[in-house]
Amino acid sequence: MIPRVLIVMGVSGCGKSTVGQALGEELGWEFRDGDAFHPPANVAKMKSGAPLTDEDRWPWLDAIARYIDETRAQGGHAIIACSALKRVYRDRLKGARPDVTFVHLAGSKELIEARMAARQNHFMPLGLLDSQFATLEAPSDDEGAMIVSVAGAPDEIVHDVLKRMGLRAAAE
Repeated sequence: MIPRVLIVMGVSGCGKSTVGQALGEELGWEFRDGDAFHPPANVAKMKSGAPLTDEDRWPWLDAIARYIDETRAQGGHAIIACSALKRVYRDRLKGARPDVTFVHLAGSKELIEARMAARQNHFMPLGLLDSQFATLEAPSDDEGAMIVSVAGAPDEIVHDVLKRMGLRAAAE
Protein backbone atom coordinates (compact mmCIF):
# COMPACT_ATOMS: atom_id res chain seq x y z
CA MET A 1 0.00 0.00 0.00
CA ILE A 2 1.28 3.44 -0.91
CA PRO A 3 0.98 5.66 2.16
CA ARG A 4 -1.12 8.81 2.03
CA VAL A 5 1.36 10.64 4.29
CA LEU A 6 5.09 10.09 4.79
CA ILE A 7 6.69 11.56 7.89
CA VAL A 8 10.43 11.94 7.43
CA MET A 9 11.83 11.78 10.95
CA GLY A 10 15.11 11.91 12.85
CA VAL A 11 17.32 14.20 14.84
CA SER A 12 18.02 17.76 13.79
CA GLY A 13 20.51 17.92 10.94
CA CYS A 14 19.83 14.43 9.55
CA GLY A 15 18.36 15.84 6.32
CA LYS A 16 14.61 15.66 6.98
CA SER A 17 13.78 18.84 5.07
CA THR A 18 16.14 18.16 2.17
CA VAL A 19 14.99 14.57 1.70
CA GLY A 20 11.33 15.40 2.36
CA GLN A 21 11.31 18.19 -0.19
CA ALA A 22 13.05 16.00 -2.78
CA LEU A 23 10.56 13.18 -2.17
CA GLY A 24 7.71 15.66 -2.57
CA GLU A 25 9.10 16.86 -5.88
CA GLU A 26 9.66 13.31 -7.11
CA LEU A 27 6.17 12.13 -6.14
CA GLY A 28 4.28 15.36 -6.80
CA TRP A 29 3.13 15.40 -3.17
CA GLU A 30 2.90 18.48 -0.98
CA PHE A 31 5.88 18.92 1.34
CA ARG A 32 5.54 20.64 4.72
CA ASP A 33 8.34 21.21 7.17
CA GLY A 34 7.22 20.32 10.68
CA ASP A 35 9.17 23.27 12.04
CA ALA A 36 6.52 25.56 10.50
CA PHE A 37 3.93 24.08 12.88
CA HIS A 38 5.87 25.13 16.01
CA PRO A 39 4.33 27.96 18.01
CA PRO A 40 6.63 31.01 18.29
CA ALA A 41 7.39 30.21 21.94
CA ASN A 42 8.92 26.85 20.93
CA VAL A 43 11.12 28.46 18.28
CA ALA A 44 12.29 31.10 20.76
CA LYS A 45 13.07 28.41 23.33
CA MET A 46 15.14 26.38 20.86
CA LYS A 47 16.96 29.49 19.58
CA SER A 48 17.96 30.21 23.16
CA GLY A 49 19.54 26.75 23.37
CA ALA A 50 16.90 25.19 25.63
CA PRO A 51 15.49 21.81 24.62
CA LEU A 52 11.72 21.45 24.34
CA THR A 53 9.77 19.49 26.93
CA ASP A 54 6.94 17.10 26.14
CA GLU A 55 4.50 19.79 27.26
CA ASP A 56 6.03 22.13 24.64
CA ARG A 57 5.68 19.48 21.95
CA TRP A 58 2.02 18.41 22.39
CA PRO A 59 0.46 21.49 20.68
CA TRP A 60 3.02 21.21 17.89
CA LEU A 61 2.30 17.51 17.32
CA ASP A 62 -1.44 18.14 17.46
CA ALA A 63 -1.11 20.84 14.78
CA ILE A 64 0.74 18.38 12.54
CA ALA A 65 -1.89 15.70 13.22
CA ARG A 66 -4.65 18.15 12.19
CA TYR A 67 -2.80 18.81 8.94
CA ILE A 68 -2.51 15.04 8.34
CA ASP A 69 -6.26 14.64 8.93
CA GLU A 70 -7.05 17.52 6.54
CA THR A 71 -4.80 16.02 3.86
CA ARG A 72 -6.37 12.57 4.24
CA ALA A 73 -9.92 13.99 4.24
CA GLN A 74 -9.20 15.78 0.96
CA GLY A 75 -7.78 12.60 -0.59
CA GLY A 76 -4.34 14.18 -0.92
CA HIS A 77 -0.82 13.03 -0.22
CA ALA A 78 1.81 14.80 1.83
CA ILE A 79 5.32 14.53 3.13
CA ILE A 80 6.13 16.09 6.48
CA ALA A 81 9.57 16.61 7.96
CA CYS A 82 9.17 16.10 11.72
CA SER A 83 11.68 14.93 14.30
CA ALA A 84 9.16 12.53 15.95
CA LEU A 85 11.95 11.43 18.29
CA LYS A 86 9.87 9.44 20.78
CA ARG A 87 7.46 6.64 20.15
CA VAL A 88 4.73 8.51 22.04
CA TYR A 89 5.14 11.38 19.54
CA ARG A 90 4.91 8.99 16.59
CA ASP A 91 1.87 7.32 18.14
CA ARG A 92 0.23 10.74 18.46
CA LEU A 93 0.93 11.51 14.79
CA LYS A 94 -0.06 8.11 13.42
CA GLY A 95 -2.94 7.34 15.76
CA ALA A 96 -5.50 5.23 13.90
CA ARG A 97 -4.14 6.36 10.53
CA PRO A 98 -2.87 3.19 8.79
CA ASP A 99 -1.88 5.22 5.71
CA VAL A 100 0.78 7.23 7.59
CA THR A 101 4.33 5.88 7.35
CA PHE A 102 7.53 7.05 9.03
CA VAL A 103 10.90 7.26 7.28
CA HIS A 104 13.63 7.39 9.94
CA LEU A 105 16.77 9.07 8.61
CA ALA A 106 19.45 7.46 10.75
CA GLY A 107 23.10 8.36 11.01
CA SER A 108 25.98 8.69 13.41
CA LYS A 109 26.23 11.65 15.73
CA GLU A 110 29.56 12.59 14.14
CA LEU A 111 28.13 12.73 10.61
CA ILE A 112 25.07 14.71 11.63
CA GLU A 113 27.13 17.05 13.80
CA ALA A 114 29.35 17.86 10.80
CA ARG A 115 26.28 18.60 8.66
CA MET A 116 24.75 20.82 11.33
CA ALA A 117 28.00 22.76 11.70
CA ALA A 118 27.98 23.47 7.95
CA ARG A 119 24.41 24.75 7.63
CA GLN A 120 23.47 28.39 7.77
CA ASN A 121 20.53 30.32 9.22
CA HIS A 122 18.80 27.51 11.10
CA PHE A 123 17.26 28.15 14.51
CA MET A 124 18.41 24.82 16.00
CA PRO A 125 21.85 25.32 17.59
CA LEU A 126 24.49 22.60 17.37
CA GLY A 127 24.51 22.45 21.16
CA LEU A 128 21.09 20.78 21.20
CA LEU A 129 22.20 17.77 19.15
CA ASP A 130 23.17 15.85 22.28
CA SER A 131 19.66 16.30 23.69
CA GLN A 132 18.18 15.15 20.37
CA PHE A 133 20.18 11.90 20.45
CA ALA A 134 19.37 11.43 24.15
CA THR A 135 15.65 11.80 23.39
CA LEU A 136 15.64 9.63 20.25
CA GLU A 137 13.80 6.33 20.56
CA ALA A 138 14.48 4.62 17.25
CA PRO A 139 11.34 3.09 15.76
CA SER A 140 10.79 -0.52 16.76
CA ASP A 141 9.88 -3.26 14.31
CA ASP A 142 6.17 -3.11 15.15
CA GLU A 143 5.97 0.52 13.98
CA GLY A 144 6.59 -0.40 10.33
CA ALA A 145 8.94 2.54 9.78
CA MET A 146 11.52 2.60 7.02
CA ILE A 147 15.00 2.99 8.52
CA VAL A 148 17.21 4.74 5.97
CA SER A 149 20.89 5.59 6.33
CA VAL A 150 21.84 9.24 5.76
CA ALA A 151 25.41 8.34 4.79
CA GLY A 152 24.58 8.75 1.08
CA ALA A 153 23.66 11.78 -0.97
CA PRO A 154 20.06 13.05 -0.77
CA ASP A 155 19.18 11.64 -4.22
CA GLU A 156 20.41 8.20 -3.11
CA ILE A 157 18.28 8.41 0.02
CA VAL A 158 15.23 9.42 -2.03
CA HIS A 159 15.86 6.55 -4.44
CA ASP A 160 16.07 4.11 -1.51
CA VAL A 161 12.76 5.33 -0.05
CA LEU A 162 11.00 5.13 -3.41
CA LYS A 163 12.34 1.61 -3.98
CA ARG A 164 11.07 0.51 -0.56
CA MET A 165 7.67 1.95 -1.44
CA GLY A 166 7.70 -0.18 -4.61
CA LEU A 167 7.88 2.88 -6.84
CA ARG A 168 11.31 2.21 -8.34
CA ALA A 169 12.85 -0.94 -9.76
CA ALA A 170 15.82 -2.39 -7.88
CA ALA A 171 17.98 -2.15 -11.05
CA GLU A 172 17.44 1.61 -11.46
